[in-house]
Amino acid sequence: MSILKKNSVLALSLALMIAGCTGGGQQTTETDTIPEVKVQTVHTQSVEQEEIYSGTIAPYSRNMISSYQTTMRIDKIMAEVGDKVAAGQLLVQMEQSNYLQAKLQIENLKVDYNRLEALYKTGGVSKQTLDQMKTQLDVTMETFDNLEKNTFLKSPVSGMITQRNFDNGDLTGGQPILQVQQLNPLKVSINIQEIYFPLLKPQIPASIRLESYPDEVFEGKVRLVYPTIDATSHTFTTEIVVDNSKMKIRPGMYARVSVNFGNADHIVVPDVAVIRQQGVNDRYVYVLNANNTVSYIKVALGKRLGNLYEILSGLNDGDKVVIAGATRLVDGTTVKVVN
Repeated sequence: MSILKKNSVLALSLALMIAGCTGGGQQTTETDTIPEVKVQTVHTQSVEQEEIYSGTIAPYSRNMISSYQTTMRIDKIMAEVGDKVAAGQLLVQMEQSNYLQAKLQIENLKVDYNRLEALYKTGGVSKQTLDQMKTQLDVTMETFDNLEKNTFLKSPVSGMITQRNFDNGDLTGGQPILQVQQLNPLKVSINIQEIYFPLLKPQIPASIRLESYPDEVFEGKVRLVYPTIDATSHTFTTEIVVDNSKMKIRPGMYARVSVNFGNADHIVVPDVAVIRQQGVNDRYVYVLNANNTVSYIKVALGKRLGNLYEILSGLNDGDKVVIAGATRLVDGTTVKVVN
């Protein structure tokens, strides 16, 4: 046999051997490519429903001190920015010319009424005449009372002067002269998810933390729950009232408000089971089916609890979720469960 023929036979034999080995190895490879995963059975447990919201501290009330008489001159301003004032305290005295004229008119009408009343008792005037004078006196006195309030301007609340726009002798021009803010208590408005709307009632406690006092917690409570839900954000506005008896807090401070809605039974899963869908903010888990396939399930996350996540929707009690080996999976993949 020539060398060429020997080489041909050798090559053919080698090819047959390789083909035989390849055929036997293909079955082993298919077995080995089934992904191995670890799973964990999930259950419901009681989870504290506490949420944290951000807001800005605001005065409980804000009052503009002004007179309705647009051309009146200011006689004297009796308070300065930063002064603490009490409810009913005189803050501004306007010019009194109109007030004094009205006061003199009231005194004259009272004299006239008393004279007619004496005549009526002796039959000198009719009841109608007396009643007309009484009506005139009442109307004039009501006008006088209103003029008095707009001449001697008093604070409607206890608070602090936070703004002054005029000096003594200025014409007001209808602009506010002073601003008074009620600083105890204070309030902060927050926007809460609509799922909590049935749970939130006035007087529910809240805790407030401020960047200005990072180591302190200030106590508050729900004062007002707005009755409507915003159709865009699906939130509703809630006002929290904050005690400020120590006068440490000021309007404009940034606040983080914690509200406790009680406890609820929700499923919790290990954080390693939760997968974030690339390009969106959706979260998923792989759930093991009875036939050893997995389903890619979208879930709604609640709060993080250490190395666990609260699941608000998407899973059922007793589901088995993949906690290791998920990188090779897609929806419907057949898997092998290992310990």
